[in-house]
Amino acid sequence: MNQTLSYALVTPYSIAKSRTGGVIARLLSRMDLELAGAQIITPDEDFVREYAASLRIHEKRYSNSAGELLAEYIERNMGPSGGRRHRSLLLIFRGEDACRKLSDICGALFPENRSFESISGETIRDTYADLIYDPNDPQKVVYFEPAVMVPRHQDLANETMAFFARYLKNADNIVHTISYPDPSKIEQTLVIIKPDNWNYASSKPGTIIDMFSRTGLRIVGIKVFRFSLNQALDFYGPVEANLWEKLTPIFGQKAKELLEKEFDITLNQNAGKALSDCFGHEYAEEQFQKIVEFMSGRRPDTCPPDEVDKPGNVKCMILVYEGENAVKKIRDVLGPTDPLKAPGGTVRREFGSNMMVNTAHASDSVESCEREKKIVRINENPLVSIIEEYLAAANH
Repeated sequence: MNQTLSYALVTPYSIAKSRTGGVIARLLSRMDLELAGAQIITPDEDFVREYAASLRIHEKRYSNSAGELLAEYIERNMGPSGGRRHRSLLLIFRGEDACRKLSDICGALFPENRSFESISGETIRDTYADLIYDPNDPQKVVYFEPAVMVPRHQDLANETMAFFARYLKNADNIVHTISYPDPSKIEQTLVIIKPDNWNYASSKPGTIIDMFSRTGLRIVGIKVFRFSLNQALDFYGPVEANLWEKLTPIFGQKAKELLEKEFDITLNQNAGKALSDCFGHEYAEEQFQKIVEFMSGRRPDTCPPDEVDKPGNVKCMILVYEGENAVKKIRDVLGPTDPLKAPGGTVRREFGSNMMVNTAHASDSVESCEREKKIVRINENPLVSIIEEYLAAANH
């Protein structure tokens, strides 16, 4: 079966209630689909109008009784209110039969398909959605929250994604939806959910986002990203000097001790310094090469020159959090570089393996955040091109 694209749109209510991580965890761990792209969007009136209309048209085409209910929800809840827009999260998935698989994991809407006794928490809507009828009028819905919007048919998925792509061409990747009483207290910080979380279907990325939600900070930007070799070198450039400074004397001394033991000899101070300058330096350089390879999938000493600016072979997710003391709050939840020294309940203690494979990165200062955002081109998101390339191929 051909590879297809489909989408899941996490609703503003789910994001406001910090359910984003839980939804993502379910989507990533329960399907064999690839998360191809992600973006925070802030729908305007035109977006809401067109999206609702497409669901009504689809309802007539397939006699789908959920169409009107969803369309009314979009009109009431996804557009601007109180003078500001609200955040939704668009996730694009790629794989065989993507539309059906996403629909199955998100679950049914109506109580006749979701009786109280049968709700098991298996689907996303089992856990996060609500549909309540008036007890005096079983045909009247008094409260409805779908948690996530997904298309049930591939033609609707394609039509809606084409509309999303048109809208996103003029949308910012970092959104601004709230005015703070004292903007001078507000910080942004950049988080990377590293490549070790994407090796197989896993709830880890969503669980990490869920752990960061305890900070009370707002996610204002997100994208799926692949570091090029040059971007990884630039991003981790400041680490290289620190590795040389910290590791060179340590492993120079270890080399000296091993040689003395092996050959039953005592080496003088000059020999020890020579080992640090040679072996210690080489060891530190090798660790830097491994960090860059881990983040980009390419080693600096083996990558062909014409590929240094191409997206790498491994992916990560980049998020921007915003709020008071954002840098410190995120780093407190993340934990120190070495997972073995991280306190219980921190991200790195839960999921990190060692000082390099330590599951996530967070900016260590506001200045670092600004530098890092430039390197990863945080204002750019490939979501539009992913959708357009797929639709162009699908229409041929």
